[in-house]
Amino acid sequence: MTQHTILKMGDPRLLRVARLVADFDTPELHTLVADLLDTMQAANGAGLAAPQIGVDLAVVVFGSDAPNPRYPDASIVPRTVLINPVITPLGEDEQLDWEGCLSVPGMRGMVPRWQTVRYTGCNVLGEPIDRTVSGFHARVVQHECDHLWGKLYPMRMRDFSQFGFTEVLFPDIGAAEDD
Repeated sequence: MTQHTILKMGDPRLLRVARLVADFDTPELHTLVADLLDTMQAANGAGLAAPQIGVDLAVVVFGSDAPNPRYPDASIVPRTVLINPVITPLGEDEQLDWEGCLSVPGMRGMVPRWQTVRYTGCNVLGEPIDRTVSGFHARVVQHECDHLWGKLYPMRMRDFSQFGFTEVLFPDIGAAEDD
């Protein structure tokens, strides 16, 4: 379909709360999802949210069928289209790990996330999704859903001494982000 320009941190549209999707299985929704997937893939992203391309709808896509070059050591997350998500933390355990974002290009930061979450929502047809996930999968879905609520990962960070340029922190990965 179409690859879109990804909004960057500082654009006020990234701080808005997305609207819930009311109509499923429409040509417009299918086009949006295809555009999100194309844009995510072209940018080597682990996920992408509709607000990142300037669309104020509660739609995220994430995952892939192969290892992500930006996160080479991470487990594979199944490709998912998630609409109107709700995230529920399971337990109190948090995990601290490095994150990057297509809207904060060239940077990485150490971000706390819930270790295990349950997420619910719908697919593009309006069929329910209900999954319990841990680790990188849980991190990715939390990160993408934050975009729906006007949050970028630096807003979650607790220690800015663990925030920097990917090319300095991770030279091998920094090259993959420049592709």
